[in-house]
Amino acid sequence: MCIRDREVTGELMGSRVRSLIIGTILAASLVAVPPASGQDLESWELGIKYPGEDPTNSFVLSDDGSTEVEFFVENSGLTEITVQFEYNIPFGGSHDGPEEESISSGSNETFELKISGIDVLSQDAEKKEKFSITATITSRQGIPDPLSSSQNREGDLEIPSIFDLVVDISEPFGPMNAGTETILTVTVRNNGNAQDGVAEVDVRDDCPLLTTDSGLDALLSGNIESGRAKDADLKVTASESHPKRHCDITVSVTSKRNGASGASEDEVRVTVEPPPTGDPGSGGQDNDVSEAGDSIESNLSAPGLGVLSIGLLAALAYTNRIED
Repeated sequence: MCIRDREVTGELMGSRVRSLIIGTILAASLVAVPPASGQDLESWELGIKYPGEDPTNSFVLSDDGSTEVEFFVENSGLTEITVQFEYNIPFGGSHDGPEEESISSGSNETFELKISGIDVLSQDAEKKEKFSITATITSRQGIPDPLSSSQNREGDLEIPSIFDLVVDISEPFGPMNAGTETILTVTVRNNGNAQDGVAEVDVRDDCPLLTTDSGLDALLSGNIESGRAKDADLKVTASESHPKRHCDITVSVTSKRNGASGASEDEVRVTVEPPPTGDPGSGGQDNDVSEAGDSIESNLSAPGLGVLSIGLLAALAYTNRIED
């Protein structure tokens, strides 16, 4: 019996050991180690390379309404990921960027988004609106990802300030005579998208006996709103001794906001003729009188023809009387 008892006791102990081992294994299996997918799902990042590495800085568009944005995807996970990109561009702009890219494990890939086609002149200067980039994981290691993990990043697009003053000189109403004056209208138009004004006005001509009294000081006062214009009159005087000649007059203006780089100029040609006939010292009075006399005489019947006609009538009358 003692032997039998020992055998039974051994079997019971063996059973307990086995149960303990199985329980330990089960307990170990129940210790929840975070699934690899749980760690791996957030092991990637979408980012934008902001100007000056400051997210508050805007991407300022160029004058032609374009800019470039660099962005990246960092994959610190254990598997390769395939990412699909979507873009939202304000101001009615268009874009050119990658649609889908694969990023291998442990790498950081940089991409470029080109933004264009924005009409900056139709927008107020320094106006800001947000653009966005959305990245969505479509597969991991070539296997479709049912969770479609995605991230979104935003940035500011800013309309540039464009300063564009354009000067225009009206055409003269035909030639002017020496000793007279004429008025030319000078118009400065603001074709930019921001308020501007005229800082300086310069008037030049290539005729020494021509005077351009600058009546353009009115252009210097105040500012010109975007899309508006300002006019002023330029008086041009030709001296009495001015010869017959073509004179080129140039008016240039500079911008208050853009300095010399915002200069604009226009040119017009004025023709100076001798003084009108009949003026003292014109030297052409006798010729004109002679021409007028010739013109008047040319409109009268020639005296020889009148006398001849009368003679013929008298001869006919005399002949008829003799026959009677």
